[in-house]
Parts: sequence; C-alpha cells; structure tokens
Amino acid sequence: MDLRVNLCGVELKNPITTASGTFGFGHEYHTFFDLSRLGGVGVKGLTPTERPGNPAPRIAETPSGILNCVGLQNPGIDRFIEEEIPFLRQFDTKIIANVSGSTVEEYEGMVEKISDADVDLIEMNISCPNVKCGGMTFGTQPGMVEEVVGAAKKKAKKPLIVKLSPNVTDIAEIARAAVHAGADALSLINTLLGMRIDVDTRKPILSNVMGGLSGPAVFPVAVRMVYQVRQAVDVPIIGMGGIRTGRDVAEMLLAGANAVAIGTALFADPLAPVKALEGLEAYMQSHGVERVADLTGAVCL
Repeated sequence: MDLRVNLCGVELKNPITTASGTFGFGHEYHTFFDLSRLGGVGVKGLTPTERPGNPAPRIAETPSGILNCVGLQNPGIDRFIEEEIPFLRQFDTKIIANVSGSTVEEYEGMVEKISDADVDLIEMNISCPNVKCGGMTFGTQPGMVEEVVGAAKKKAKKPLIVKLSPNVTDIAEIARAAVHAGADALSLINTLLGMRIDVDTRKPILSNVMGGLSGPAVFPVAVRMVYQVRQAVDVPIIGMGGIRTGRDVAEMLLAGANAVAIGTALFADPLAPVKALEGLEAYMQSHGVERVADLTGAVCL
C-alpha cells in the first residue's frame, strides 16, 4: 500500500497533516504519539512579533463544533525559528510553517524570513477571521488575493501554499486568483464566520463578538469547496474542515484534495490523526486501493 503524496515536489509519507492553530508546535501531542507517523505538521500561525491573541472568552461550544477568536496567539517568527524548528526536526515528518501579516509588506517579510529557515513548506494565511487587520481582508477579494500572493511569491524560496477563506461568494474565483498570482498549492477551508449570544445576559459569548466555526459541522461545506476548487485549478490541494475519521479523509481526497489537515478533532481526541491514518489504510484495503494518490479527484459523477 503506497500512502505517499507529492506536494509541489515535497514528498509526504502519507496525506495526514495537522491544521495550523490546533497543534501548537507539537509539544503536547508528542507525548501521545510519535509525530513521525504524520505526513506533515502544520504549526501555529506565526506573525512578525509575539502576539497575545484576543482576550478571553475566546472559545465557545456549538453543536458539532466550536467557535474561536483566539486571534493568532504565537511567540513570533524569530522564536519559532530558534526554539521550535529544532524540536520538530527530531521527528521524521515535514514542517509546514503558517505565516500571517497585517500588510502586504509584512507578508513579504514573513515569507522571505521563513524561506531561509529549515522548513519544508510555507502556508500563507490570508483567511483568518479572528484578527482586526490583515487576515480575511486579503482573502475575500480576487484583486487583493493577487496583490498579496504575488508579492509574497517573489520572496518565497520554498513551495507556497495559500490558505483560502470560505467566507466568500465564489471560492473558485479566489482560488484562480491565488494560482494566477503564483500559489504553488492551496489549502482550504479556514473557519466559517459565526457568532453565539448568551441569552441570559444578552451579550455575545466571544470577546471578539464573532469567531471562526470549525469541527464536523463545516465538513460538508469543506468537501463542496474542495471539489469546486479542484475543478477550477490544477495545483495540489490540502483539504481541511471537520475531518475526523479515515472515511472523512477518503471523502476529502475523492473531492479533489491531495492531502488533508486535521484540526478541531484534536481537541476531543489527541490521537485523532493516527486513528484517521489507520482508518484510511483500512478503507484502502477494503476497497482495493493500492495508491492513495489514485483517490484524488476520483469522485464518480
């Protein structure tokens, strides 16, 4: 059984990665399983300097998922390079560094700096709904997507993955803009914008009023958008959004993804990526699939 997948010339031993913002830098999770079992690790979103994130409360439960407005809390890119990359290099897995910025110039600087670091792939987040500036602002208009991706691509020395927002009218149009500007791959979906209200106090539950919805509730939306993007562009896709099981992974691959990222499921079960990998292997065996790459885009219409 061949589980290998190729993302822009970078070979992953299997299609299972972790979604940025849900895995930190792997310190907690490596006590539960060997990170070398993963095809790749998507690390916490990085910014030019340390960010404390938004004030609490910044998590709210929802049916079949959670809302969050964490706000890109992270130690900053320099500390990541100095402290976290050496830790992650203990494991036989690929490092996917996720970077964010508030301006085009910040994205350029982030991509240039991380390109010189010992990472394998760069994921550029232009779709975060939990920050006041930058983030989703860049990811919802084709013209802005082309501007920021085009500028960052000129500084990239590693494959550049652009993370797309689902909070748009036409996801295929945004995908085409990113690829036209030079994106080597795409990842989708980021969280859907949502809100909860405490009916006793009549106040929003989240400090930021609105936040990003993730978890099983968004899975059908993610599958639909991955399918639409696969029809629109011919670059590798990392599918994400509510994936929990091996069958979920297979479904996302059939929709058009080359690899997947597991996120919110980790909060309920730290072993979720390993269980999903084992479930994918079981699915392949029971369906006579020898190469996982053969599943990509193989939905029967």
